Order: sequence, then C-alpha cells, then structure tokens
Amino acid sequence: MNSIVYSDRGITCSVSLLLFPVPAQIYITASTSSPKCCFWLPMTWIPWNTQLRELAKQCQYLEALTLYRQMLRCGSSPNAFSFPFALKSSASLPLPFSGQQLHCQVIKSGCSQEPFVLTSLISMYCKFSSLRNARKVFDENPVSNQLTVCYNALISGYALNSRVFDVITLFCRMREMGVSVNSVTMLGLVPVFSEPGYISVGMCFHCCCVKLGLNLDFSVANCLVTMYVKCGAIEFGRNLFDEMPKKGLITWNAMISGYAQNGLAADVLELYRKMETAGVCPDAVTFVGVLSCCANLGAVSVGHEVEQRIESSRLGLNPFLNNALINMYARCGNLVKARAIFDGMPVKSVVSWTAIIGGYGMHGYGEIAVELFDEMIKSGIQPDGAAFVSVLCACSHAGLNEKGLEYFSEMKMKHRLQPGPEHYSCVVDLLGRAGRLNEALELIKSMQVKPDGAVWGALLGACKIHRNVEMAELAFERVIEFEPTNIGYYVLLSNIYSEAENLKGVLKVRVMMRERKLKKDPGFSYVEYKGRVHLFLAGDRSHPQKKEIYRMVDELEALVKKLAGCKDNEERRNKEALLGMGVHSEKLAIVFGLLNSEPGTEIVVIKNLRMCEDCHLFFKGVSKIVTRQLVVRDATRFHHFRDGHCSCKDYCTKIDLILKLRNLLEACGVPVQLGGCKCNNICSNAVWIPENETESRERADDQPAID
Repeated sequence: MNSIVYSDRGITCSVSLLLFPVPAQIYITASTSSPKCCFWLPMTWIPWNTQLRELAKQCQYLEALTLYRQMLRCGSSPNAFSFPFALKSSASLPLPFSGQQLHCQVIKSGCSQEPFVLTSLISMYCKFSSLRNARKVFDENPVSNQLTVCYNALISGYALNSRVFDVITLFCRMREMGVSVNSVTMLGLVPVFSEPGYISVGMCFHCCCVKLGLNLDFSVANCLVTMYVKCGAIEFGRNLFDEMPKKGLITWNAMISGYAQNGLAADVLELYRKMETAGVCPDAVTFVGVLSCCANLGAVSVGHEVEQRIESSRLGLNPFLNNALINMYARCGNLVKARAIFDGMPVKSVVSWTAIIGGYGMHGYGEIAVELFDEMIKSGIQPDGAAFVSVLCACSHAGLNEKGLEYFSEMKMKHRLQPGPEHYSCVVDLLGRAGRLNEALELIKSMQVKPDGAVWGALLGACKIHRNVEMAELAFERVIEFEPTNIGYYVLLSNIYSEAENLKGVLKVRVMMRERKLKKDPGFSYVEYKGRVHLFLAGDRSHPQKKEIYRMVDELEALVKKLAGCKDNEERRNKEALLGMGVHSEKLAIVFGLLNSEPGTEIVVIKNLRMCEDCHLFFKGVSKIVTRQLVVRDATRFHHFRDGHCSCKDYCTKIDLILKLRNLLEACGVPVQLGGCKCNNICSNAVWIPENETESRERADDQPAID
C-alpha cells in the first residue's frame, strides 16, 4: 500500500493507494479538529503520473506497467511525464518487447524530443544491452548532441556494458561539441576504469576532474578513491582519501574495502580505529570488510568486538554479516562459536553452508564437512562452485579420497556444474596427497578447461610430499608459465632437489631466481594479545620481550628433547643461525603467547608459510608440558595441539617416515610400491608391498604396519 499526504485548510488527508485492478479506489483518512472521518474516492481522483511516479520510486515496476495499461484503457493519453516512469519500469524488469512498444508510443505522441524521455529511452536500451538501439536514439535526435543528460545516459550505458573505448570516444566528442561536463558525467565514466589495466587512463580522467573543479564534489571524490583501490593503486587512493576535507561513511567504506580486497588487513584495522575516533558510525559494509581482515590476521578479540557492535546496531539478522562472522571465527580457530552462529541463523543460504563447510575442512574435520554438505543438499539448497571447492578441500585435508572423487563426479553429472580450474586443483591435491601422482597428471591432461597455475602448483606440492623429482620438473615448467614471479614454486622445487641430494638442480633454481631478481618471502607469524597483533619474523630480536622469549624457547626445547628422546639439536640451531634463519617465527609467537596469557588459555598463531617438522614436533611437546591447547594456522590448514597430539594426525611426519623406509628397502635391492590402507597412507597403517607381489591387494592387511 502506498500513501500520499495532502493538506488544505487545516485538513490533512492521508491517501492510501490500493493497487487493485480497475475499477480501483483509494481510501482517504481526514484528520481535523473534529473526529476522524474516512471515505472512499475513485483512483482517477489522483493524477496518473503521480501514481506512476510513486510505484516506480518504490521499485514496484510490474504494478507501474499495469497501472500504465489501465491509464490507456481509461482513455487517458500519456505525456512527457508519464513515459520516463514507464520506460524505467520496463528496463528494470527487464521487458525488451514492452520497451519497444513504449518507444513506439513515444514517437506517436510527439514526445521523442523531450530531454527526460530521450534519456529514459537511451538508459532503457543500455540496460537491455541493446547499445546499437541506444546509440541510434542518441544520433537520430538533433537535440541529444547539445544535452549533457543525454551524453551522461549513453556514457553510463557504455560503462555498464564495459565498452571502455566507446566511453572514451563519446567523452571526447562531448568535449569537442562544447557540451558541459558535470559530476554525473564523471560518476558514470570513472567506474569503467576500475581494472588494473586502465589505471593510467583513470589517472588522466582524475586530472580532468581537477581541471574542471569536479574533484571537490563529494561523490566524485568517493568514486575516484574506489577506482584507485580496485586497480590496486592503494597509495594513490589513500593520498586522495587523506586530502579529502570531508569524509562520509561511503568514503571510509571505500578505503576499508580497498585495503581488505588487497590483503592489507593491518591497515584495515588501523583505519577502522580512526573511523571510530572520527565519530563516523559504521554500517554493514564496514563490518564485512573489518571481519574479513580479522579472519586473515586471526584478530579474534577485534572480531568479537565487531560482533557486539553488530548486535547493538540491530544488524544481527543481516545474513551477509552472519556469514562473515562464521568465516571469521572459523579462520581464527573458534569452530564452536562459528557453528553456534550458523545454527542460530533462521535462513541459511548456500554462502552460509559454504562458510561452515570450509571452516570444518580447514580444521581437518572432513567427516563433519561431508555431513554438512549432504545435509545442505537434503535441505533443498543447490550447491554452487564455491561450495564444491570447500567440500573438495575438506576431503583432501582429511584423506577422504573416494568421497572427494565422488563429489567431483556428481558435480558434473548430477548438479550440471562445469568444473573450473579451482575444482581441478582440489582434486589434483587430493590425488597427490594420496600418492596417486600418475592419476593426477592424467586428470590434468583430460581437463576440459585450460589448467592454470594453481592446478600445476597442486601437482608440484604433491611431488614434494612424495619426492618425485621427474614429475616435479614437469609441473614446475608448466606452473611458471602462468606465475613466473611466484617465489613459492621456486623454493618448492629447490627443496625437492635438496631432499633428493641433487645439488646441481638446487644451483639451477638459485640461478633462475637470481636472473629474475626473485627473493624468498620471509617467514612470519603473528599472535593477538589485548586487541593488538604482534608480528614475529624468523630469528626476530626486535620485540621488547626478546630476552624472556628466547630464554623460554631454550627451556622448552630442552624439555621437549627430554620428553621425545630426540638427539641434541644444538648443531641444527647453529646451522640455522649461520644461514640467517634463527628460531622459527611460530616458536617465538607461541612463547610470547605463553608468557602473556593466563594458564589454560588457548593460544592461536597465524603463520604465512607451511610449518616445518621440527616446529610441529616442538608444538606437540609444548602442548603436553604446559597442558593447554595450541592452535597454529599455517599456509595450508589448522593444527590443533593438545596433550602431545595434533589434529592433522602427523600426516607429513608419517609420509616422511614411509619414504625413508622405501629408500632403505630399495637400497637393499627390494623394489616396493605404496599400498595398503584405504585411507591412502594418511593414517599410521600404511604398508609396503613388493612390486613383484602377485597376490591380491587384500593380502596387504596381513603386512606389518608402520607405526
């Protein structure tokens, strides 16, 4: 129901439009000094154009077109004020045939020269992606060449359809014709240059805004900031942001979202604090950006603070914020809280299910992730590509190989979804972790889409696990075609050569890195304490508590050595110091957490690289010594250490043990192949079968297990 208020001679009438088919009526409530009186009047008492405007304004486009048809049936003739609302409604639905009919009526009524009708026609055809018709309307009307609004409509239409060259050409023609440029022109034009390849063109138009004085317009300045951050030119965007004398909520959100999209999580939190200090009240867009950065940094206390702000702002039912909270808590190591938010959502979208499935998969709880995925399908929600990525990753981390392959097959056959490179990379990783490298390579060769760097990178990572040098070289050659500057792949191949004692190969990789001026990314870890993120590098001695940290590291290493019965690691520590590595960053971060937290408190550490075996053993021992849970999120997954055990079930350590045994047997002249347990050697029941074994594979269960 729509209401229009009239006031005359002390009488205020609230007119409620009841949108029924003809004959329609309206209900009038008159408020005077006398008792309230109510009465009905025919719909025709209110002008047709007023009704059309109200319906279009409230996005009731179908009702607006129905009302327009009523108007024609009642014998009323549309005019220049009727057509813009009808054309807007047709474009928004969208109904191309109805739009063409309206265009014919515009011509018959003689309103084709009216500026508002012209712009409505151009905008309508652009929304239909019928740019030829839009340009035809523009060119065939001599009035259009002199009207800024017509140029603005066509420029916005070209931008909407990503026609960059046409946008620039039309703007140049606009300047040649001497037509004035206003802020609306720039608002329609600048967003089309929000791709990294168009940054130089965008800067040219920024200069144009400065010359015309349009950079002082609040909306144009916001648009320019958004353009720079989307192009990845964060410094330019921040400089413009700082120069703005007045910053509104949209301005802050543009900068915060830009930092978040470019992975600058610490800058997001800094800017969020400044926004609060400036007295600007955040909205849902702000909270989504901040929560994504809390997830990246593991800043759970800041995320909890944001959650409280969401509840106090009465945004608790916003599904986008709930999805962001699920993702944040899951990536910060608090799966219990993430699940509680998920269970409390009245309506769960596919994004909600994907977030919680991905959370369980990241933590290594593949079985629960699979159960949730099946439950989602039973609830009637159709999974999308992102949901399949989450469940395939979960299967890979948990060693659920057959289940993962089953989902991959169902994706194509049952759900009619075409797998993309991201899905193939998950399956390659799944097969590779299980030691089925040949199957993984055949899958890549059979891909219906071109494999990208992630697909070949997954195969290269699997070759590192199983020390397959020949296939690793093939995967490396392919992956650097897509990502020639990704230092991680060079380091991975160098490590493969090093483990195979191929010094020539290691030297070759180092020469390639030197020629391409690539340097290895430093390993770093961070831990949150009292709302502040503390960053540690390998061998870091810049922290104010460095003496206490290193003293406790030495004490814990000595205790772990006694507990595990390890050999003295002094030689290894000296070697690391000579190489400039020092104590690994995750050890420093976890010890800092132990020094500054209450006994029994869970400590969460985020690391940018994969955790090494030595640190993995160290954390297992420390968790038993200090009797509390330690959580480490490395580049691939979460590790939950408690009472001397890890949630990853020592996957990498056991693979290394198995491979060392294989090398020993082969050195003794006993050829062997991987086989046995149906978990594909992720558990401790992996066994070795001689290659000349002719008996059934079921006999593998009789072989002695490697514990």
